[in-house]
Formats: sequence, structure tokens, C-alpha cells
Amino acid sequence: MEDFSLPSWIYLCVVALMVGGLVKKVVASHLSAVSSVMAWLSATVLAQRLPVALLLGLTCGICWLAWRRLRHAPMTAHGKAVVITGCDTGFGHATAKRLDALGFEVFATVLDLAGEGARELQRTCSSRLTVLQVDITQPPQVHKALLAIRTRLGPKGLWGLVNNAGVCVNFGDTELSLTSNFRGCMEVNFFGTLEVTKTFLPLLRQAKGRLVTISSPAGDLPFPCLAAYGASKAALNLLVSTLRHELQPWGVAVSTVLPSSFKTGQSSNYAYWEEQHKQLLRALSPALLADYGEDYVDESRELFQSYAQTANPDLNPVVDTIVEALLSARPRPCYFAGPGVGLMYFIHSYCPFSVSNLFLQKQFLKKTLAPRALRKPTHLDLSLHNNNNNNNEEEEKVKLT
Repeated sequence: MEDFSLPSWIYLCVVALMVGGLVKKVVASHLSAVSSVMAWLSATVLAQRLPVALLLGLTCGICWLAWRRLRHAPMTAHGKAVVITGCDTGFGHATAKRLDALGFEVFATVLDLAGEGARELQRTCSSRLTVLQVDITQPPQVHKALLAIRTRLGPKGLWGLVNNAGVCVNFGDTELSLTSNFRGCMEVNFFGTLEVTKTFLPLLRQAKGRLVTISSPAGDLPFPCLAAYGASKAALNLLVSTLRHELQPWGVAVSTVLPSSFKTGQSSNYAYWEEQHKQLLRALSPALLADYGEDYVDESRELFQSYAQTANPDLNPVVDTIVEALLSARPRPCYFAGPGVGLMYFIHSYCPFSVSNLFLQKQFLKKTLAPRALRKPTHLDLSLHNNNNNNNEEEEKVKLT
């Protein structure tokens, strides 16, 4: 075999890039006949000096991937029923609309049956969509929904359950967060989702359907100031991973969706976070507030609100992922939805802790203030301190005289 020179390696890299793009398009079924012919002609011209064995291997690999794609074509939505929680706003609302348009029979649960989100679904969607009032933290409401859905579906069972409902009730350092905030996140994000899942699992097993859960990278990565939310999502991630093993013998596919930053629910509700901030300041002890400083707490609130304002308003990446998890012949265990999520997990998994920690701090919160007790005294602080000492000395002299 002749030695590879530098131009040969350049050819190899070009061919690898072209073949990789070709495979991606074949798998996504977005490649037209004309572009296929052009790609193959270009690859043939560039690969004249490459070994025959390598070209044969690439050809076999592409054919195998194309065959798998044809063999496992996506399913149709016709005749399939799906329950989606948390459809008042955000991912749940957008997903309910999309699944209805695709032909699913949709059961959309909302907190407020008279709210704008529920009314819009009833007004714009087809008769296949049913809106149900369900607070997932209230087991009687969950079981009432089960009875209504089971009566409607009969023996065919439930094809999909999309666990979407979730909350982030506070934002701030762990020491500054109320214990009730941790319990509030756990009650909705973990226990509420657990209640819904266990309630509808018999219908899912009956149909050998799909369980899709919307979680968060905060459940795997230590985002600063999101301890309460992240802890609840970490518990949820472990629960879903366990269910994936337990439900495999029943033929139920289990998928987790990990979105990047999107504008949903209360994330961009300025008034809500202002009220949460006021409650936090009222609840903090004077000693703790003195150690951290009110300006430190204020900066955390401002940074979070600024971050929320820059979040992506286009929810389609998440909705597309949910559709794929429901209709793919071979759904993935985990989906990254939106830009940057894969990079975050790569850095967290393969880079040193110092690098991943710095990345999260710079990516999420760019704090400029340290807690007050950790700050170096400024010239102004020193002058004020000296003036206070001088005043105290003068007062002592007056008392003595």
C-alpha cells in the first residue's frame, strides 16, 4: 500500500466530511435524488487515491444506515391517544396543539380550566382534543382524570404520556432559600409526576406505548442558585432511568427530554420574581442578610431576570423532540432539545471539575459581587470605620470630663 502524503490526508478529511453529511441527510430523509448523485460523484472524484477497502467500508456503512432508516420508518399518529400534563402555557400548550394537528387524540391537563391557555386549546384545536382540569399534586384529581380517559379510550389503552408539568419556585443560593421552596419543587416536579406516571402506567402497558418526561439539565449539572429546582429534577431523572429498565419487559419505551433555555411559564414573569424576591428578603435573618448583603441578593435576581429575557421564545425544538419520542420506531432514552445542551454535558463529563464549574458560572450567572462578609474592605469602608472609631473616642473623652 502506498504511503499517505499530506494531500492524501486532505482528501481523506474532505471525503469524511462529505460522507458524514450524506449519512446525516440520508438518516433524516431530507436528501433528494439530484443531491445524492452529486454527492456521490464529488466523493468519487475526491477519493481516487484512497484505498479501495476504505471506500468499500464507507459504502457499506451508508447502505446499512439507509436500510435501517427505511426499516424503522416513523409511525403515524392516527388512532393514538396521548395525555399531556401542564398545558396552560409553554411546552405543554405548544405540544398539545402540534399533536392535535398531527392527528393524535389529545388529553391536555391544565391547572385552570377557565384560563386563557385552556380556552385557546378548546377554541383552536379539533374535537379530538379534550381539556381536563388536573393539579398533579392532588391524587383525587389525577384519578378522576384516569377514569374519564379510560372510559373514553376503552380497550385500546394509552399510547403516550408526556410528563411536562413542572415549576421553579425560587432562585438563589441554597443557604438563602427557604426549605418550603425545596418542598414546593419536589411536590410538583417529583411527587406530582410520580403520581401521574403510576396512575397511567396500566394504560401505557396495555398499549405498549411511550413515556416521555420533560426534565432539565439542572438535574444533572450543578447550576448556581438553582439547588431547589435542580434537586427535584435530579430525583426525577433517576426515577425515569429506573422506569426505563423496569418497563422494558412490558414494551413501554421511556424517554427523557432535556431542553436548553426557553421562555416558558413563570421564567419571564417579572412581577412573579419580584414578589419572590421581596418574600425572600422578609424571611432572611438579619445575621444572614448581613453576611451576604442585600446588594448580593439583588444582583442574583437581576442576573436571573436578564438571563430569562434572553431565553429562546421558539419552543419548536422541544416540541419536535417530543413528537419524535412518541412516533419514532426506535426512540432514544435521552434527547437534547435546543442549542448548547450537548456541549454542557460534554464539558461536565470529560473536562476537569474546575473547567466545568467555570463554564457553568460564566454561561449561567456572571456574578460580580461576592458575599459581603467575604469582600475586602474598600477605602470608603476604611474611612467610615476610622471615623466611627474617632467618634467613639471623642464620646469617651466627653464622658470622662
